[in-house]
Amino acid sequence: MGTAVLILLGNGVVANHVLRKNNGHNGGIVMITLAWAFAVFTGASIAAPSGAHLNPAVTLGLAIADKTAWGDVPIYFAGQMVGAIVGAVLCWATYKLQFDDHPNRDETLGIFSTAPQIPNKVWNLVTEIIGTFVLVAWILLSPVYANATGESGTPSFGNSALGYAGVAFVVLVIGQSLGGPTGYAINPARDLGPRIAYAFLLPIKNKANPNWAYSWVPVVGPLVGGALAALLFLAVHNLT
Repeated sequence: MGTAVLILLGNGVVANHVLRKNNGHNGGIVMITLAWAFAVFTGASIAAPSGAHLNPAVTLGLAIADKTAWGDVPIYFAGQMVGAIVGAVLCWATYKLQFDDHPNRDETLGIFSTAPQIPNKVWNLVTEIIGTFVLVAWILLSPVYANATGESGTPSFGNSALGYAGVAFVVLVIGQSLGGPTGYAINPARDLGPRIAYAFLLPIKNKANPNWAYSWVPVVGPLVGGALAALLFLAVHNLT
């Protein structure tokens, strides 16, 4: 459910920007990155009872860091992928009339999945690795609620009081600082699930090619970035 809401709102803001006859048409990158950030906040809040896992790269990083059981990883992955597909379908349903009216077939794929501004799979992969590394490293290394004495009371440091808004702020800065080259998928389910929905499920007229040749980059890059962040966490943890 959390990933479905993430994709509904995230794909939704891009549809609002891209498709004509919308109040948000040509709203720009600031509108898009703000909405994606708070889509993360909303989706994570809804998914809180199950641990707020919206992203396979985060799930993998938490498993490597011994914060999630490996037996739960396939269950999270399945839920994230199904949720992403459902969210994409709900986005299409919301904007069905605008999709029917939109004249440029080449723009509709970008509502659901990412693409590089300068195609180069090696460097596109590096960009996705770096962006996801920042996200997962923050989740793992950010200080938690505590105080100097270790007793209950007013915390002296930590990000726990921010809740899922803290993650949203990180996603926002990644989008505005590192998202330009590839569209900052930083989440395999966020890209692959909607790409599958676009290719096989959504009755959009004159659909563009789903660009399967690039589709592995926003899957592999985030998984590598999440794993590297977890290895850094383990190294720091062992040092301390």
